[in-house]
Amino acid sequence: MTPDPERRTPPDLQIRIHLNGTSRLGPGKAQLLEAIRDCGSIAKAGQSMAMSYKRAWSLVEEMNRVFATPLVISTRGGPGGGGAELTQTGILIVQLYRAVEAASLHSAAPQLAAIKAAVAAGKR
Repeated sequence: MTPDPERRTPPDLQIRIHLNGTSRLGPGKAQLLEAIRDCGSIAKAGQSMAMSYKRAWSLVEEMNRVFATPLVISTRGGPGGGGAELTQTGILIVQLYRAVEAASLHSAAPQLAAIKAAVAAGKR
């Protein structure tokens, strides 16, 4: 089934940074790191993104494995519950990713506007 052209999202720019042969840092992982920072929990961060705990934990493990120092430190649950927080490296990686994203959007603004105009023109 072909999607309704009137319901399509306008073009946007998503940055994915290839870290090695198999791992990437993109908008989803950056959002997960920010959610962990804000929620203090991998489970709650995953829930806020409609993601299972298992998937969120898997992504955190992957990021911690790829970077020289962990991005997230977690503590096991118990009577008081567990938790998670970003390390200084995790905080820095989110800041750097968002800076790359902002710089890319800024420098590509004229081209993105032209693409969006061409998409809008095709709807008439």
